[in-house]
Formats: sequence, structure tokens, C-alpha cells
Amino acid sequence: MDMTPNPPAELAEPPSAPGATAQPVHVPALPEVQLPEQKGCLYALSQPPLMFFLAFIAVLLGITGAHDLFLG
Repeated sequence: MDMTPNPPAELAEPPSAPGATAQPVHVPALPEVQLPEQKGCLYALSQPPLMFFLAFIAVLLGITGAHDLFLG
């Protein structure tokens, strides 16, 4: 079994670039669209029910961490 790499292909003449001679096409610019400002993740984090839930989870993690550290 021959394991030598294949030689590079040699072309008789380089390929022509048909797009190089074409004239550029002018496309008119689209008008600016004013999108309403969307409220993202920071808005969701400021909601009181979510903050109460996250505080409750943080207290539970703090209590279990302190229990494991001092009484474990």
C-alpha cells in the first residue's frame, strides 16, 4: 500500500473569475425601523417574587454551609 501524499493538481490555465468583470449592483438602503426597547434579564431579576425565592435559597445554602462547617 502506497502511503505517499498525492501531488498537487496542476491546471493548464488558471480559472477565470467571471465576477471580476461584472458591474456592481446598487441596492437602496432600507429605512431605519424603531423597535420598542425590550426588557431583558436584569428586569426579570428585579421582580420581588423572584428575589424572595433567591433569598430563601441563599439562606438555606448559608444554613447548610454553616452547619457543615461548624457542626459537621
